[in-house]
Amino acid sequence: MSLQIGSPAPQFTLVSSSLKEVSLADFKGKKVVLHFFPMAFTGVCTTQLCTMRDSFGYYEGQNAVILGISVDSPFTLAKFKEENNYQFDLLSDFNKEVSTAYGAIYEEFVFGLKGVAKRSAFVIDENQQIIYVEVLESAGDLPNFEAIAAIVK
Repeated sequence: MSLQIGSPAPQFTLVSSSLKEVSLADFKGKKVVLHFFPMAFTGVCTTQLCTMRDSFGYYEGQNAVILGISVDSPFTLAKFKEENNYQFDLLSDFNKEVSTAYGAIYEEFVFGLKGVAKRSAFVIDENQQIIYVEVLESAGDLPNFEAIAAIVK
């Protein structure tokens, strides 16, 4: 099932790379840019999140929060965040519930790994409605960062 623009964002609470619970509801009144990525420490994922890291100030200035989500454990994500100096939280969807709710999950990924988040981006508005959806079928592709920046603005 894929989410449509204008539908309410599926609510979630996940454990972050700093081992704290983070809920989507915490950010009501701000825009939220959600980046799902397949796996920490893989090249394209690093590019995806590093692009957001390098434009972080822009999003902060737009009253927007960036969150990265993968099915990696919080411990793996903590190391990934530290090594790449990401200023935003990475959330562990270890049980794959959020990736599934957002329609951003591969039944099967490389090496026969099942249930990995698809590379995708969602923007959620101040009222927790979805205003941008981009789910990529190919993990080698990157989200359209210009489109994301434009919708946040």
